[in-house]
Amino acid sequence: MTYSGRLVEYLDGGRFICGMVIENQSKRVHLINQNGREVNLPVSRIIHCSEHSYNAVADRELLVGELKEAHERRNSLMREINLEELWELVSEEEGASFDPAFLAELSLGETATDDKVAAFLRCILADRIYFKYREGVIRTHTSEQVQQIRQQLEKERQEAELIRNGAKAIAELMLRPAAGNQLDPWLEECLGIIREYYLFCNEADQAELARRILKEAQLAGPHDPFHLLVNAGIWGRNENLPLLRHDIPVSFSLAARQQAESILQSNPRELFDDPGRVDLTHLTPLTIDGATTLDFDDALTIQEEDGNYLVGIHISDVAHYVRPGDALFKEAMRRGTSIYFPEGQIPMLPRHLSQGVCSLIQNEIRAAFSFMILLTPTVEVLRVRIMPSVIRVARRLTYEEADRIIDRDPDLRILDQLRKQLRRRRLDNGALLLPFPDVNIFIDSNGKVHVNLVRSDTPSRTLISELMILANTEAARYISDRMVPGLFRTQGPLKNRIVHGEDDDLFQNTRQRKQIPRGELLTAAGMHSGLGVNHYTTVTSPIRRLLDLVMQHQLNSIVRRRQPCFSADMCKDFTSVINRTVTTANNVRQLRHRYWLLKYLEDRKGQQFDALVIESGPKRTFLLLTDILMDVDLPCPSSHKPIPGSMVKIRLLKADALDNMVRFDW
Repeated sequence: MTYSGRLVEYLDGGRFICGMVIENQSKRVHLINQNGREVNLPVSRIIHCSEHSYNAVADRELLVGELKEAHERRNSLMREINLEELWELVSEEEGASFDPAFLAELSLGETATDDKVAAFLRCILADRIYFKYREGVIRTHTSEQVQQIRQQLEKERQEAELIRNGAKAIAELMLRPAAGNQLDPWLEECLGIIREYYLFCNEADQAELARRILKEAQLAGPHDPFHLLVNAGIWGRNENLPLLRHDIPVSFSLAARQQAESILQSNPRELFDDPGRVDLTHLTPLTIDGATTLDFDDALTIQEEDGNYLVGIHISDVAHYVRPGDALFKEAMRRGTSIYFPEGQIPMLPRHLSQGVCSLIQNEIRAAFSFMILLTPTVEVLRVRIMPSVIRVARRLTYEEADRIIDRDPDLRILDQLRKQLRRRRLDNGALLLPFPDVNIFIDSNGKVHVNLVRSDTPSRTLISELMILANTEAARYISDRMVPGLFRTQGPLKNRIVHGEDDDLFQNTRQRKQIPRGELLTAAGMHSGLGVNHYTTVTSPIRRLLDLVMQHQLNSIVRRRQPCFSADMCKDFTSVINRTVTTANNVRQLRHRYWLLKYLEDRKGQQFDALVIESGPKRTFLLLTDILMDVDLPCPSSHKPIPGSMVKIRLLKADALDNMVRFDW
């Protein structure tokens, strides 16, 4: 087609432009447009071309003037066209196609001139609800398409309004925090979109909308959304972001809360009516836990019996209250474990239970699961009896209190002697102890972070750990010997042993930790090399671990001479659930632990820290900050190669908890 001398219509930046073609090429035209500009335009961009050629006006200003007049005529004609009425008239035949000139005549009621056809096409392209124009043909949309387009346009209108109003309010929030004032519903919606975007980035459902809102509000910083949500009162200044990103539940379902409330109404005296439950309230159990512990799940008793020792390891009978299929068990399945943070905890079970009726509180009657294990003075196991029981804790001790009196308290002295023998037996079987200090993080009322290290291998702490290992080992043996499916912790043999015996050297223990084989959770019992036992599971923390609760149910059914509570297939399903939930929980806990350590370091820029050289490679040196037990790696210094096992000083350049970033230098 020859375009020279013709008046053409095209779109530029969403605006309709008229132009006169001066020169025609194969795929492009050279024209003068209504703005007086000469343009080389691809033929494919031409929307409408006049039927007839025009005499080119020699005077450029006159030509531009005529083009502007044509543009205004066509804009004026657009106001006379009602596309909705026209669509209702011609849309009876679905998928019908029409010539633009025919529809222009039908709409305007007169012979279709160039201006009328161009005006009609302008309407079609400006309002895409009813018709579609492509390759010179106009097609009608179906009723369903019209409805969808209307909905999409309404959505776009609402989004535009949200962006406009939200950006303005957000900019004000950044300058003046909400200070507890209630937010408007539409602003809450806007902040919710930004919240999801900050947490999940491009994976958020409305990531693009969030970016447009932030751009409109001129918030370009990577953490501007975080500070915005803090100013809005939605997040705290130290919000636990890993917890939110992993979508770990922090509240309980209504059904679970109602079940917990009904359990609280039960009378503990009803426990004595259970014919399968043994009354052990004549014993005087003691608990040993941390000073701030509120969920006590184990207690101990000791009795001499013909020169041997009857050790009672009494575990809270959570299975009595939380049963498969009920709302509380489903909540435990969702969580898998309790998670402990410096600022608080996310319990696996509601606090009504974990810190109430299931907690072995001093002087309170409680349902328990008792392991009565008769040991010789050299800790040979002579007899094991496992039974549902009723107990009443007589004494509560903290670790510090127990350590102070362990040599003079009769019960503790005997238990401590057995503890030493149990530990020696495990070491002889190849166990690894690897004591590592606990890193205690405390946030004071002013938000200042304090960090201190606490020995994890004090007599009272290892006393508890050894007796729990004993109970868990015997539970695994009890179930395995009866060919009943269960959940068993296993660990393959150690290939590279560095540490022997009770070595508590921090350097060697750190190196050995990096060499430990990965543990597995299986439905058949097997060796656990790290603990030095042939069978192992965990049943001693049913308040805080799903694995222990499941195994307690399995034990309970066998002890009561019933069919196992869970089949092999069900146990296999549990391994998947537990591996997934516990892995997630551990990841969140570690990220949060690191966050608080970085907060601690933020105030110490420029200070020097003691660091233990763990490994010195060809390019990088791996170190351990001995004050807070944080791993650090640095490029090797140019002057010398640090010696593994030596202590060095490194200087803190910068720490940023929100960025999860820390930089040191030699």
